Parts: sequence; structure tokens; C-alpha cells
Amino acid sequence: MLASSYPLLNVFLTMLWFFCFVIWIWLLILVFSDIFRSHDLSGAAKAAWVIIVLLVPLLGVLLYLIIRGKSMTERRVKEAADAQAQFDSYVKQTAGGGQSTAGQLADLAKLRDSGAITSDDYEKAKAKILA
Repeated sequence: MLASSYPLLNVFLTMLWFFCFVIWIWLLILVFSDIFRSHDLSGAAKAAWVIIVLLVPLLGVLLYLIIRGKSMTERRVKEAADAQAQFDSYVKQTAGGGQSTAGQLADLAKLRDSGAITSDDYEKAKAKILA
């Protein structure tokens, strides 16, 4: 009964329209987020882009992508590189600052030899480093 009232071609067209709608929403979110993240646009320019995109959505988004697409990509690449640098810095800091086990043991031996720590403290710290 249902197949006769809604043919297969209509199902495919409905799916196509649904996916086009999802892509459209994604593009709008992408453009609006780029408008407000862009530091090289003044407040008036941001307001103008928002008005253009809201009043004539299809033309506004296409114009934005044509005019500012290259700088949009450059900003996204820079943000990704900054995020990677922050992550790398965090990993180095968390992993012990990048100093090797031998370097840590040498520093510990210097502290023991100078009398800053006792032999028992040295052995405890050595076991902790080697563990």
C-alpha cells in the first residue's frame, strides 16, 4: 500500500533534499563562525556580512565563500597548527619536560653529592625515576 503511494524515485528525491538541507545548515554555521572569528573584519563589516547572509542566504553564502574563502582556509589551518602546538607543549610538560632518564639521574646525583638530599632520599627518587 505504501509503495504504491510513494514511489522509489520520490524516496530518493526526499533523501537528496534532506542531505542538501543538512549541507546548507553546515555551510551557514561554517560561514557565521568564520565571520565572528575573523580578526581582520571590523564590526561594521561583520554586521554587513551577517545582514547579507540573512537577507539573501544563497547569494550571501556563495559571495562569502568566493570573496573570503582563501582567508577562511588560512585561518582554519592556523587554528589547527596552534591547537597542535598547544597539544605538543602539553604532552612535553606532562611527560616530564623532555629530560631523559639519564639526565634526571645525573641531576639527582648532583643533589646527593652537594648534600641537598640524603642517600635514602636519593635511592627513593632513583627508584621512582627508574620505575
